[in-house]
Amino acid sequence: MVGIVIIAHSRTLAEGAAEVARAMGIGKAVVEPAGGDVDGGLGTSIDLVERAVAAADQGDGVVLLADLGSSVLTAKTLIEDADGDVLLADAPLVEGAVAAASMAAAGADLPTVLAAAESARDHRKTG
Repeated sequence: MVGIVIIAHSRTLAEGAAEVARAMGIGKAVVEPAGGDVDGGLGTSIDLVERAVAAADQGDGVVLLADLGSSVLTAKTLIEDADGDVLLADAPLVEGAVAAASMAAAGADLPTVLAAAESARDHRKTG
């Protein structure tokens, strides 16, 4: 199964988005949060992201979703050094995580899970 990692500047934000995505992934999807810095403050941490990727990796790859700014840079840095299939989705954080988790839970492959996350950009909330 494809794993999912949510990278956010806030631990609470990452954990909350992961909780929603897991629920939409009907408890099957592996969604790991990587939020805040190592001391629990706001920021991002490559160490936390590496741990989350290791926990989410079930052998079929990992999709990363990032909130903004340095979390995107952290994700890109990890991908440059990663052994295996780790991809960053160009997607809204929560909507992309939900779409990715739903597809991962259905057994979709890495490119399909990534595409599902990225398709969430097109889902409008108003007419």
